[in-house]
Amino acid sequence: MATPDFIRDLRRSAGHQLLYLPGVTAVVFDGRGRVLLGRRVDTGLWSVIGGIPEPGEQPADCAVREVFEETNVRCVPERVVSVHGIEKPVTYPNGDVCQFMDITFRCRAVSDEARVNDDESLEVGWFDLDALPPLAEFAVFRIKQATEGGPTWFHGMPEACH
Repeated sequence: MATPDFIRDLRRSAGHQLLYLPGVTAVVFDGRGRVLLGRRVDTGLWSVIGGIPEPGEQPADCAVREVFEETNVRCVPERVVSVHGIEKPVTYPNGDVCQFMDITFRCRAVSDEARVNDDESLEVGWFDLDALPPLAEFAVFRIKQATEGGPTWFHGMPEACH
């Protein structure tokens, strides 16, 4: 994920100290039930699509923008899948430390010609749910939540609601 300009400006005075930031994840499905994934430049790993909203940008608009910027796919958010304060901070190779409050959206593709559309991805593509590449646990969890029809998931949600 490329660092937004407003974060770069903030880092000039904050240095590498922990920043608590909003994050948005889009779990995008096509008409065949496949999920859209991108292989990230920064880690080399496959993941769901996500990013940081710009100041004043609505989370759903951010999801749509990030999906298009990274994959050339147009999508429509259908519902909020989860709201989750990520427990563990992330330390980036340059020393910056961030912790994210993630809002995950289930999205429906309205165009499905996926291609690398920026410098954040090595590859992008559609995957059947039973043929996913290796993914981090958080990505698997978000995809699972997006495929279920339950209520929006949040930490502390009663077990009966899962």
